[in-house]
Amino acid sequence: MVRKGIIIYIIIMSIISFCQMGIDKGRAKKLRWRISERTLFLTAGIGGSFGCLLGMYVFRHKTKHLRFVLGIPALMLVHIFLLYLIFFVLV
Repeated sequence: MVRKGIIIYIIIMSIISFCQMGIDKGRAKKLRWRISERTLFLTAGIGGSFGCLLGMYVFRHKTKHLRFVLGIPALMLVHIFLLYLIFFVLV
């Protein structure tokens, strides 16, 4: 039951993170108020790294920022490791 909740949480956070990347890219094109990098990283860090990485490349957003190009995949690896622990080690 808890594992199902974790998967649902990861999916929801990834959708939010993906949408944030799209919204921020649209605002960047229109020279409008933007979503801060801190917020983008925070959302990715609390479970949305999968959606953030997907959004980076779908929207071609933040792909020239080394901080994102290295940081988001690193967060994703941490999340994969934690999911591995939860689902396969801490049985």
